[in-house]
Amino acid sequence: MERHVERVVDLLDPGLNRIRNLSVEEARRRLFDGDPASVLGIEGSFALVQREGIRVRLARSLDRPARYFLAKRQEGPALFVADRMDTLRDALAREGLAGQFHPSYTRMVPAHHVVELRLVGCPDPEPTYTRFFTPERGVQPPDLDAIGAAYVGALADEVALWLQDLEAAEPGAPIGVAFSGGIDSGAVFLVVYHTLLRLGLAPARLKAFVLDLGQGPDVAQAREFLASLELSLFLEEIAADPSELDLDEALRVVEDYKPLDVDCAAVGLALCRGIRERYPEWRHLVDGDGGDENLKDYPIEENAELTIRSVVDNTMLYQEGWGVGRIKHSLTYSGGLSRSYVRTYAPARRHGFLGFSPYTRPRVLAVAEGIPFATLTAYDVPRLYALKGEVVRRGVKAVTGFDMPVFPKRRFQHGALPAASLRSRLGGDEDSYRRRFFALQA
Repeated sequence: MERHVERVVDLLDPGLNRIRNLSVEEARRRLFDGDPASVLGIEGSFALVQREGIRVRLARSLDRPARYFLAKRQEGPALFVADRMDTLRDALAREGLAGQFHPSYTRMVPAHHVVELRLVGCPDPEPTYTRFFTPERGVQPPDLDAIGAAYVGALADEVALWLQDLEAAEPGAPIGVAFSGGIDSGAVFLVVYHTLLRLGLAPARLKAFVLDLGQGPDVAQAREFLASLELSLFLEEIAADPSELDLDEALRVVEDYKPLDVDCAAVGLALCRGIRERYPEWRHLVDGDGGDENLKDYPIEENAELTIRSVVDNTMLYQEGWGVGRIKHSLTYSGGLSRSYVRTYAPARRHGFLGFSPYTRPRVLAVAEGIPFATLTAYDVPRLYALKGEVVRRGVKAVTGFDMPVFPKRRFQHGALPAASLRSRLGGDEDSYRRRFFALQA
């Protein structure tokens, strides 16, 4: 017998929604607008759920995780929605439903889709997914200067909107950039600095925080980056001891078991903890997460499932994974950055920060997807790897006037601590991380 939704428990924090053009209630109502462009028109960061009769719809931006769990009760089913697995688990426990919970039974709302549940109950409903963001691919001319100016220009537009909203809500609030001197954090820092000046706002509120675990190359790189531009006064080094890296803490916070994301979260926790200890009232952190995904700058040879053609020819592969409805798509986690942005979001939230990455905004993604990667690379892997530095360097020059230094790619966690040292500290592989994660959830 089918039973309708009896109860929707919305555990998402409405205070984390930063929607610049609508109220939260207006944004929720857009989930039931018949035009997907209506949801795309919600500007900013959001995670939303709305009920209308027997239908429940959920949607989120790329930078905000949203999960749901359908619980069975004698009086009728209940749909619980939150940003974290442990929030769902604790809510079920309060209602005497802890025995139903398992992390793998939770479902992640995939980014760029509206999820609809209809007739929630027994039997379990089959969610439907409606895409609300479909950028055009390969529509830009194969001109690196034009592409760079468009990409960093879109990045600067998003930074300007964010700064204007921040200034209206918290005038003079300090701003930190999670900084390594790499391409993405370097571009973000320079664009934030440039935009503060352009808007007539004081740049003295800005800091570039780099994590110093004692052995990593990022500290020297960050110093060199800023010194070359005569901006060293903005650098602040956050020292931490590698012994503070805690695998169990990282697994609990990130609620995932992919080694690269867990390791990134462990190092991110150390950075956020160090900033928080030094600045108890600091709230706002900007980061460069999503930049690698946008310009397809990951080592293809490290993933046996990938080829240069799958990377170049699949829409938003690194942002969404193989895509909703595909065999390899995880219902529990989704895929790509839609899954892995938790590595940035969760450590920041654990230590009370509000994060922002302009690389996750649809207007920036749209420019990135419009790059004619096939034409520019001719499906040559080294040319693909070289493309990001060229595009961003030229774009930063066009938008800010800075000649940004470009260093070889290195993952955030491996800049804080060499890969071998990090592996000896955290240890394990995906299987061992998975087993440990589920043991911690038991």
